[in-house]
Order: sequence, then structure tokens, then C-alpha cells
Amino acid sequence: MSDLGIASRANLEPIQDIAQRAGIPEEALELYGRYKAKIDTGLLHERTGTARGRVVLVSAMSPTPAGEGKSTVTVGLGDALSATGTRTMIALREPSLGPIFGMKGGATGGGYSQVLPMEDINMHFTGDFHAITSANNLLMALVDNHLHRGNELGIDPRRITFRRVLDVNDRALRQIVIGLGGPTEGMPREAGFDITVASEVMAVFCLATGIDDLRERLAAITVGYTFDRKPVTVADLNAQGAMTMLLKDALKPNLVQTMAGTPALIHGGPFANIAHGCNSVIATNTARALADVVVTEAGFGADLGAEKFMDIKARFAGFEPSAAVVVATVRALKMHGGVAKDALGAENVDAVRAGLCNLERHVTNIGKFGVTPVVAVNRFHTDTEAELDVVIQWCRERGVEAAVAEVWGRGAAGGAELAQKVLAAIQKPQEFSPLYELELSVEEKISTIVREIYGGAGVEYSAEARRALERIHANGWDAMPVCMAKTQYSFSDDASLLGAPEGFTLHVRDLIPKTGAGFIVALTGSVMTMPGLPKVPAAMRMDVDAQGRAVGLF
Repeated sequence: MSDLGIASRANLEPIQDIAQRAGIPEEALELYGRYKAKIDTGLLHERTGTARGRVVLVSAMSPTPAGEGKSTVTVGLGDALSATGTRTMIALREPSLGPIFGMKGGATGGGYSQVLPMEDINMHFTGDFHAITSANNLLMALVDNHLHRGNELGIDPRRITFRRVLDVNDRALRQIVIGLGGPTEGMPREAGFDITVASEVMAVFCLATGIDDLRERLAAITVGYTFDRKPVTVADLNAQGAMTMLLKDALKPNLVQTMAGTPALIHGGPFANIAHGCNSVIATNTARALADVVVTEAGFGADLGAEKFMDIKARFAGFEPSAAVVVATVRALKMHGGVAKDALGAENVDAVRAGLCNLERHVTNIGKFGVTPVVAVNRFHTDTEAELDVVIQWCRERGVEAAVAEVWGRGAAGGAELAQKVLAAIQKPQEFSPLYELELSVEEKISTIVREIYGGAGVEYSAEARRALERIHANGWDAMPVCMAKTQYSFSDDASLLGAPEGFTLHVRDLIPKTGAGFIVALTGSVMTMPGLPKVPAAMRMDVDAQGRAVGLF
């Protein structure tokens, strides 16, 4: 049965009942139908005599193009922890319409480990992404209107770095020309679109700690430069107030439930290969205030989402992860062991063994942050016992706790062993610290990530990237952390370089200061901030039936 078919048979509880069990008072709920609600965090009651909940991060080894079920494991683990009597909440990102209609799918888990209502969450949800898109594009409308109305700030149209966004994969919008049609239609200039999840507004939204912090971060966004190379910010255009107004309701976390009734907060959704890949700080901290254990995830492999979680989100949010789960799959191990994508279903123990080098580096990297790793082998129906045994035995020999997770087919029961190992891990003393100090130069931070996390030997900067470095130094932006934009399929910037490559050179083609979000994006290789659609997009199999129910949604 499909994920949608399983979800359609689930019996959902009224969201007020889920909220009551989570300790959320009715006056803090803003209902979006029967099964979704936003939470006014200012109306939550303080838990007395209880420390904030411990954070368990779920990450993964380098994935296959189809993904490895990280969200499914996150949900299944949360349900399994709840089944032990542990007060648990799940904190996830919202799905982007780009991959939903493209190739990868949504972000609500799968099988019997899903957050619900799955169809609503994957399609518009509570409108947060629309609000972010609108705030972003309002800013750009104000920028181009400023150019049209005399350009008092002296903005150089050739040096506008901020772009419009759309939450759909549309390669035709990557590079465009706007303002054509004569003097009444605006100032002609080159421009382009990013996908909404790559917007700095999304990053600001996910890192803000409240409405005032949101406004301040929006005001600090750099939109471009003047003719004499001075940065122009949102505050210079006085746009932060209107943008904050568009985002004020979206900033409230969204409450839903898993199939087993575990409360889940789904809020924000930056991609981890082109942004920082974590759900909102507000949602995570709200969950920490309500639960004893918070299970959250960071996108793609641990070289991307987990590194950014440790070096950006945890640093800004002021909490420390208590354990990290690294999701592995037999099929991903076989791909990193040299098996072609169309042959991953056949048993190949030797290829599994050969691909373990990729998992080993991710597990080792988690330890570099002073966090205890636990491996979750997400079982697929094509996996054989011999293949699974290779992975578990490898972990046992290295003193790494591991469990086979069968949460897709069995829900919480399939994650019971994993839950016990995670509970044991969070009892161990952690010595968390980010990978690098902020006082290092941008070049030193990037070099540290390349050497320590990716296994590379050095970094090569394009001429454009070197000019960007000069601007960063001149404007005093060196003290910000770095957000690497890189392919998710390899430790390198070459998606075809699988396994655990060493000694390669990482190519940085540009550096974009995100002064509102508070980090610098390093664009590497050929990674795109506006993805394209595959030859046969998932959208082509989707429809609705006579009752208006979705068809073909996973």
C-alpha cells in the first residue's frame, strides 16, 4: 500500500486532544480545521521544576537520489520513545512543493511512521511558505520600485544580490531579464529566481527566536550594493515592518500528530544542500519547553544538515544535542560500494561492505562535535538478513550502538530497539562544541569543514568568489559561520564521487553574505539555488478523485 493509502486509513484525533496531552492550553491554539493548529507561544504555560527537553538529532549517510527515509525514522523513533512512556515531541521541517512535484517527494515520513494529515501538510499546509514567498517578493518589488523612482540610495542594478523566489522547481527562471517594455515598466536589469526554501527570508524565519528578533534579522538583510560598493540593507529601504507583518502569523509553530498520536511541530523548511536544512528554532525550543525528549532532523547527510545544525542552529539557538542518529540504508551502502542505481534491489553483501566507508566517515564526524552517534539501519523490503548483519556487525566491532529500524512497516514497534539505544545515549555525558570558532577567517572556516568533515585536501576559489571574499573582509562580516551549498550525494562537490573520497579539492564559485540570517553561503561545484524538474516529474501522475481526494501523492 502507498504512503497516501496508509495515511487515508488512519484515525486522527482532534488536534485539541493532542494539544492537551502535550500541555498546550486551549487559548494558545489557533485552529486550521480539525487536525492542524498554530501555537501562540506567548500563551504557553511554563513547566515548573523541569529542565528543557533533550534534543535528539536525526541525520544520515550520503543518500541515494530517492532519499533514505530520514523523516520516516524521525517519526518512528518519536513514536517508539513515546511508547516507552517518555514525554516526546517531534520537530520537523515543512515540505517544499519543489521536490513534491519533482522527484524526491514530501517530508512527512512514510508507511506507519507518518505525520498527519499527510495530504494537507504536503499541499500548502497552513500557508507558511506562501507568506515567506510573499515577504521575499515584496522586498524585491520595493527594490525595483526604488530604482524606478529615482534610486535615491544609489543602488547599482548590476550588483543586486537578492532574488525573487518561487516554491516550484523552474529552471527557466534561474536567469531572467526584467523591466522591459519602456520607461513606465521599470529599470531593465538581469535578475533571477531561487526556490523559496533557499531564500534568506526562509533562513531568517527559521533562526529567529521571536517577532522582535525576526524584524531585526530582516532589517539586516543585504539586498545589494551601491555604485560605490557600499551594502544596501532592508533597513535602508524601510521594508522590515511590512515583511514582519506578512510573517507574523506564519512565525507561530504548526501542531499536528503522528499516526500513533505523538505531538509533532512542523515549521520552516530550508534545504540542507543550499541552505542550513533545519526546522525553526522557535518550534524546536517550543518542543523543548513541552517535552522531555525532542526528536528533530536535519536534511540530507551528516556532512550537510548535521554540520549546519551543530555549527549554525545549535550555536544560535543556545542548546546542545544530546545524541545524534545516523540513518543508513543497505541500498545507499550498495550505491557507495559501486552498485548502479538500477541494481540496488539485488543482494550484494560485498558492495554493502565496500560502502561502509561512507557511513564510517559520517559516524566519525558526529563524534567530532562531542555528540554520541547511534546508527539506525532503515530497513527496506529488498534488504536481506545477510546484508543487514554486515552493517550491525560492523557497528558492533567499532563500539557504535546500532539497530535495524522497521518503522515504515511496523511503526513504533519497529523502532523499539532504536529507542532504547537512544535513551541510553542521551544519558551519557556529552561534550558538545561546534567544529570551528567564529573568530576564524571565512577561508579558515571553509578549509576546516573541507578537511575535517569532507575529507578533502584544499579549496579553490573562483575569481568571483575571491572578489566576494574581499567584500566580506571590507564589510567586517568575517565572524559569521559558513553555510556550505554542496551536492548531497558526495562528500566532495562532484556528485559522482561516491564512497569516502580523500585528497580532492573543493571548488567554491561564489560566496553570498546572508547578513540577516547571520551566515555566509559558499556555493560549490554546480549546485543550484533553483532546482529543475526531472524528465518525468512526479506531478504528471497526480490528480484528485471525484471526492476531491489526492491521487498519486507518493
